[in-house]
Amino acid sequence: MAVASPETYLADLNPAQREAVLATEGPVLVVAGAGSGKTRVLTHRIAHLLAACGAEPNEILAITFTNKAAEEMKRRVEELVGGVSRRMWVMTFHAACGRILRREAGRLGYRSNFTIYDQADQVRVVKACLEELERDPKRFVPRGIHTQISLAKNQLVSAEEYRRRVASF
Repeated sequence: MAVASPETYLADLNPAQREAVLATEGPVLVVAGAGSGKTRVLTHRIAHLLAACGAEPNEILAITFTNKAAEEMKRRVEELVGGVSRRMWVMTFHAACGRILRREAGRLGYRSNFTIYDQADQVRVVKACLEELERDPKRFVPRGIHTQISLAKNQLVSAEEYRRRVASF
């Protein structure tokens, strides 16, 4: 399937949507309520960038926050542009960051087959560590310890600095 023609992908847009799709200078901010066509604007803009602006599929990055929204966006983009959509980055923010980290893992001193733990996995690891150290989970609450670790990491506190701060515990 070829990329849709402008007549096809512009036909079902209202004037505000059409303006956002056709804008080619700089970024476009689309602010609108649920069900108002934001995903339609984004997917049609992708089709326009490919069909009329000379963009290559591997130059397209479309980010969303939920897996459900990313899958919906992928489906709609593929309907508009066909198989070339598989050469685009249409995914969640987390998936894009994970892909970049895997690609650059060697530069960071890591292997590319690392695992990213979600919060529940992280709390389970803390709990397992507490069990291994024979600590009372009522006194040392895994979720609370996880929160403290997250706060320290977000503040860029090193393990050594954190050890000094909590030495009195």
